[in-house]
Amino acid sequence: MKKYLIAILILGLCGLTCSGQHQEDSEEILRVLELQKEAWNRGDLEGYMAYYWKSAELTFQSGANRVRGWATLLERYQKSYSGDKMGQLVFSDIEVKVLSKDCAYVLGRWSVTVQTDEKKGGVFTLILKRFPEGWRIIHDHTS
Repeated sequence: MKKYLIAILILGLCGLTCSGQHQEDSEEILRVLELQKEAWNRGDLEGYMAYYWKSAELTFQSGANRVRGWATLLERYQKSYSGDKMGQLVFSDIEVKVLSKDCAYVLGRWSVTVQTDEKKGGVFTLILKRFPEGWRIIHDHTS
């Protein structure tokens, strides 16, 4: 009986440790989104893109379009949102789900308000992977 109690106690402590780590990971990921938003709102597209995986394997999907590669996505953003067209970005309704020590996904809503009071928005799903430099978005599906 004593062995079972010890085993249950050890499993319980492991669960608390994992849960605590997931909480830390969630907070790091939320910080990534906050840093992206801050970069966007000061007109810094490369700062915004710093949290995407800088790889030709990065994927971005929106509507019926799929873009591959960090540089291609940066170019897309530069064409669509440079200068006054960037506006102010807001993320809301964020849900972070940590799947493992190196993988997570985020669900959320985005909106951009430009100076003309035009507002664009939608929902997104991000898949993130932990790299030595931190959490990076490896896939973005935005609508």
